[in-house]
Amino acid sequence: MFTSQEARLAVEGGSPVRTGPWPTYDKGDVFISTEDEAAVTEAVRSRLYFRYDHRPYPDTCTGRFERRLSRYFGTAHALACSSGTTAIALGLLACGLEPGSPVACPAFTFAATPSAILLAGHRPVLVECDADLHLDLDDLKRVLSEGVKAVVVVHMRGFASDMPAICDLADEWGVPVIEDAVPALGARIGDRHLGTFGRFGAFSTQSDKSLNTGEGGFLLTDDEEAHARAVVYSGAYENRMNRHFEGEPPAVDDLAYPIFSFRMDEIRAALADALLDRLPRRLALHQRNYGHVAERLDGVDGIALRRPVASGAYLGEALVFRLEGATPEQCAWFARALCAEGVDARALGDRGDKNVRSFWNWRFLLGPDADAARAALPQTTRYVGEAIDIPLSANLGLDDCDDLVTAVRKVLSALA
Repeated sequence: MFTSQEARLAVEGGSPVRTGPWPTYDKGDVFISTEDEAAVTEAVRSRLYFRYDHRPYPDTCTGRFERRLSRYFGTAHALACSSGTTAIALGLLACGLEPGSPVACPAFTFAATPSAILLAGHRPVLVECDADLHLDLDDLKRVLSEGVKAVVVVHMRGFASDMPAICDLADEWGVPVIEDAVPALGARIGDRHLGTFGRFGAFSTQSDKSLNTGEGGFLLTDDEEAHARAVVYSGAYENRMNRHFEGEPPAVDDLAYPIFSFRMDEIRAALADALLDRLPRRLALHQRNYGHVAERLDGVDGIALRRPVASGAYLGEALVFRLEGATPEQCAWFARALCAEGVDARALGDRGDKNVRSFWNWRFLLGPDADAARAALPQTTRYVGEAIDIPLSANLGLDDCDDLVTAVRKVLSALA
């Protein structure tokens, strides 16, 4: 039980649950070793920063990183590039769709997903989410029946979408699936990695991702010819595409495609390659922390934890739950109260926040009328409007996780 001073919310002048900073990437929270730093230093000292130089492909930092990615994920091909956004765009470009094709993506995602569809020259078609903030299968069926030509699936906030069911639906309509696994690097459904179900899997190595190189990304596929096209689009000119293949390269004319300079450089590749050594440890810590928190909040009245589509089918780098029946204003207050208790939190549907995970803020796509945008997607509006998002660093200890649980229970008691 809380004492009277402990029970008083920090936002109202009471004592906070914790006073130390909640670790997040924008405060310098990193999962990095001295060996990782040494790999970067060695790459800098080499004076060879461009991925295509005099060395054979396997001897470059980028080439080594790509080969390790292929082994880790069990795919035929990997392409390191400049961001997760460009990875999605490269996958779409390599599919060879007609310019301006309608491409489905979830309404609950980061703004980079529809941006990548636009970057590839296509038209985003937004699909509703369900109560667990996963892509709604019934709404996906609807847009498939209306003629979308590809599906970009997002494993948003590290939680897997139902890839077997989505791929079955897409196969029925003969359209490719590109996985936006940007927020879920290392997560799986069963024994299978996210990013290996669709024709392409796109990942990011930006600062808050499982491999943190500041900026960067990569693309996975088993489709050799499509991979070759993606390589050319990424900026492999003058037969440099051929370096990516051990035997005879596919018959892809590298002069028939524009080059967009979406390449990863050698310094970031050196860091990413080193970080792969400790990726299993980081993933285990994310799972431990998430499991510890979720177990203690499961069944608590007033909140609905996201349910995974399969056991363990999440990364665990974020805790997302809904305050069922709460208004966006109540959720915004709840998030502010948690922050005052020393736990960083965000109400995803806060109408006063320019959060680009809220689709009604995508003015570049939906225009300035947020009310009209919300009315067009009422299901996602409701569920995102009830959602609270808390980042879970791999560097959290179990004591930190207990602080989070205490803070959530404290603020919930006041909301009731």
